[in-house]
Amino acid sequence: MREDMILGVDLGWISQLESIGYQWVDINKKNIDPIQAAKEMGANTVRLRVFVNPPTYGFWIKPDREIKGHRIEGGLVMLGFCDQDSVVSMAARVKQHGMKLMVDFHYSDHFADPVFQDIPKEWTELDNTQIREKVAEHTHTVLCALKKEGIVPEYVQVGNEINNGLLFPLGSIREHPQEMVEILNCGYDAVKSVFPDTQVVTHVSAGHILEYVTEFFDVYFRYQGKTDMIGLSYYPAWFREKHKPQEFLKVLNEIHRLYGKDIVLSEIGGVDSEEEETYRLLFDTLELTDSVENHALKGMIYWEPEVNRAAVPDGYPLGAANLVEKKKLHYTKALSAYKNYRQQGAA
Repeated sequence: MREDMILGVDLGWISQLESIGYQWVDINKKNIDPIQAAKEMGANTVRLRVFVNPPTYGFWIKPDREIKGHRIEGGLVMLGFCDQDSVVSMAARVKQHGMKLMVDFHYSDHFADPVFQDIPKEWTELDNTQIREKVAEHTHTVLCALKKEGIVPEYVQVGNEINNGLLFPLGSIREHPQEMVEILNCGYDAVKSVFPDTQVVTHVSAGHILEYVTEFFDVYFRYQGKTDMIGLSYYPAWFREKHKPQEFLKVLNEIHRLYGKDIVLSEIGGVDSEEEETYRLLFDTLELTDSVENHALKGMIYWEPEVNRAAVPDGYPLGAANLVEKKKLHYTKALSAYKNYRQQGAA
């Protein structure tokens, strides 16, 4: 296995789940740190998200929204403890376990995705120049807090699933493409000012649909957007599709051909109750890393494998853990795809 491979897990819910009594257990039902448990299953990287001023109680009432004629239902959502101090504390745990780190800036007070790119409450009255300054300041401040503790993230993601832009309406890709790119470049420059060697990731959703990816990156690079890596989300289940490795390979190769950038699947996941199918999703996709031109696919990050749908209020179904007892979780077979892939590479 190549040294630069990312076998990752996003564990942003751990500290909040621990605060309400959840624990993780090994195969013998003995308590184990969930970061260590993921490492023992082959993971080598942890992704942590950071919000600007999230609610201290760690929940968000997500409103209903409509996009392209489709109604997106809201409800109570667990955010995780993702303020600056909590992220620094979790990052220290990650490094204590000898794992690589990706920090994911949402530039919002809650989750950001293609539908929700809400501007932080304290930034709502700011103009474009002030927003760029705030993005740079927020990014710089969080990273300096990590640096003060001797923590160096190998990767930093500037924006989360920003197909339609960020910090609406000022950073809308359709209404203000130049401003959007200027905002993101301020984030990129802030990262490099603190950690020059850290790789910056620019992340969009629906990474298996080429037109969704090119709609963003054609605009981004036309306006001189800066990035080191392209990040993609890949969730066949959300599209009610089966994983089609060879079709996905064609998309990955075309993205690399068009933009010449390395690629990471910043988010991937399968249905928690379908362990075998999710295992195959992970393992088969990892095997594509040897087929993508110039070894441009650097790996993947499973989004929130530490949960089961019973553990979170919105019933998120794409975790990779079983609830084996009340408030006791155990990773499913799916995550062992990482360990098996590593062993195959060492054979």
